[in-house]
Amino acid sequence: MTTTQNTTDNPLATGNINQLMIKFAVPSIIAMMVSAVYNIADQLFIGNAVGTLGNAATNIAFPLSMMCTAIALMFGIGGASSFNLHMGAGESQKAPYFLGNSITMLLGLGAILFIGTELFLDPMLKCFGSPDNVLPLAKQYVSITAIGFPFLIITIGGGHLIRADGSPKMTMICNLSGAIINIVLDALFVLVLRWGMVGAALATIIGQIFSAFLALNYLRHYRTVTIEKKHLRPQTIYLKRIMALGMASCFNQIAMMTVQICMNNLLKHYGSLSQYGEAIPIACAGIVMKVGQLYFSIVIGLSQGSQPIESFNYGARQYKRVKAAYRYAMIAGGTVSVIAFVIFQLFPHQLLALFGNGSKEYFEFGSFYFRIFMLMAWANFMQPISSTFFTSIGKANKGTFLSLTRQIIFLLPLMFFLPTIFGIKGILYAAPIADGMAFVTAAVMVWSEMRAMK
Repeated sequence: MTTTQNTTDNPLATGNINQLMIKFAVPSIIAMMVSAVYNIADQLFIGNAVGTLGNAATNIAFPLSMMCTAIALMFGIGGASSFNLHMGAGESQKAPYFLGNSITMLLGLGAILFIGTELFLDPMLKCFGSPDNVLPLAKQYVSITAIGFPFLIITIGGGHLIRADGSPKMTMICNLSGAIINIVLDALFVLVLRWGMVGAALATIIGQIFSAFLALNYLRHYRTVTIEKKHLRPQTIYLKRIMALGMASCFNQIAMMTVQICMNNLLKHYGSLSQYGEAIPIACAGIVMKVGQLYFSIVIGLSQGSQPIESFNYGARQYKRVKAAYRYAMIAGGTVSVIAFVIFQLFPHQLLALFGNGSKEYFEFGSFYFRIFMLMAWANFMQPISSTFFTSIGKANKGTFLSLTRQIIFLLPLMFFLPTIFGIKGILYAAPIADGMAFVTAAVMVWSEMRAMK
């Protein structure tokens, strides 16, 4: 096995850090925003065509999209980080095995998730917190979108492998093309043909299939190394390393999925005891989550854009370049987070109105949800960028722990405790408290790591 580049002439080792961050981060941001658009597009069209119950149905289905992303990040980021670390250390013979093993797992687990979803659709959606009047719409939507799970997973995961090859623009093209197809077909199927939930689901999977085709075609013609059949055969020695480095990002998604499922059930329970009922809180939660995901995708894109730079230079022991890449990601992430905070506080009603009309109670609860749940949005850049940083430098345990702080360690217990005192609004108060605690934890861990990195 030969490489077209070695450690000394690779741009990751010698290029200007600022320019490298722009090269890798901008396409990563666009790719992540496009992934978020997949879910938001359906919600926009469904909200205007079907109404509040349709919005609630897409929120009930959202944990499955998170599971797809979790699998994709486990083997996408894990494979990309392993590949870049070994290439940076000059171990080009081992590097292709991490790519091949990742591709096999992405495709295999995508197929397994599709089959499992179709077999256990009803109990799964009820477990996700679906009210009885929302369940039929959720079933219509998920029974079709499940077909696209393998394609969605290979698109997201394969995008990270493509980025590791020094082709972030191709990752962007894969995601952007699928999203454009999805939006165009959403307009046709939902607004023109009036196919409702079925039309939105069909538009989604058609876009995903096209994106996956582009990603797989690129992986067949990888530039830095040649991926052969022997590299595709799963081997424990490579999978352990991949999963260790991808675990932080995967667990972060699983944590978000767990919180979303618990939140749906809590909103259903406490909503039934309030003036808002069951469906309105769940519908509002879905909108806030997906709008927040759009902003958060910029932060995640920054962290993913810094990953190849951090991994390669850490493997090459060029620690000043590692610190510089992290610093640029933090400055940009902090700026974006402050802007998002201002928008969420000033324009919650307008954001809700984009997703269709609703009752007075719908806008009242939704506006309050936006302002309180996103109260610490200005600080939310710290935890994901820092978690990816630890993963990029091979500190998988630290990255995994940090990825769990906000969602599982801090938010989940508060979500169950505070509603016993404040009712349904207590669920919302839990978020800014957890965000602040996660910010402090990440800052302390990174400060300690930077001091030790010499």
